Amino acid sequence: MMTMQLHLQEVPARNGRLWIRHGFKVFQRQPLALSSLFGLFLFVGFVAMLLPGIGPLLTFASLPLLSLGFMLATHLVLQKKTPMASVFIAPLKLTPERRRSQLILCLSYAVVVVLIGLLADWVDGGSTRDLQKLISENADNEVIAQAALDPRLFWGVATRLGLVTLLSVPYWHAPALVHWGGQGVAQALFSSTLALWRNKGAFALNGLLWAAVLMGVAGVISLVFGLLGLAQFAPMALMATGLLMSTVFYASLYFSFVDCFMFGAPPGLLDGDA
Repeated sequence: MMTMQLHLQEVPARNGRLWIRHGFKVFQRQPLALSSLFGLFLFVGFVAMLLPGIGPLLTFASLPLLSLGFMLATHLVLQKKTPMASVFIAPLKLTPERRRSQLILCLSYAVVVVLIGLLADWVDGGSTRDLQKLISENADNEVIAQAALDPRLFWGVATRLGLVTLLSVPYWHAPALVHWGGQGVAQALFSSTLALWRNKGAFALNGLLWAAVLMGVAGVISLVFGLLGLAQFAPMALMATGLLMSTVFYASLYFSFVDCFMFGAPPGLLDGDA
């Protein structure tokens, strides 16, 4: 595979909206294939979590390959091809140097996520784990409610979300930069961080719009099922919709990468776009 010449560029904030739009259009072209890919990843991740000791580490380590795999899947859909499960292992079948870089990215990401979890557990004194245990054991609702009122929970959640969000910045484009640009680990992490910083307006708008879409869809589903007297089925509908939205989100990642590093989306990728 030849190395592409990738050039970092700044894009308007409004492009954050276009990435979502493109993600939905790609999903419309291959909804079954893309949904199956995401479902397969979740299933493999669930099985991996059952492995004693290393299960969570393997699951966390696979996340960088998930994002790159969906970028490759989106690339194939745009070429009028059907993506297969092989997109998740394709990045490991290139040169030994790129395979080694991808594995280092995966392992380092997993290690840092684990360290963030340990730090958050220290911050909240284990209250988050205690609450999860009570819920999994179907404890009394009053006991769960009392545990949920622990003020340490807020700081634990804030620590996890804040640090994981910061961690996502250098890893956002890093796997793609290794795959298509042939960059080393350090350069890829730096380039990804620089890209998100220079285009923070577009990424901020993208994040806000995704939050609005998710809250809007959740509100509509809850309202409709409530009016129909089927409120007990709303959680299942919300879960199914969440999985669909997650698939669209991952399908849209390709466009943020193309926009930031390849002089914008090549003409004709999506017919009819303004």
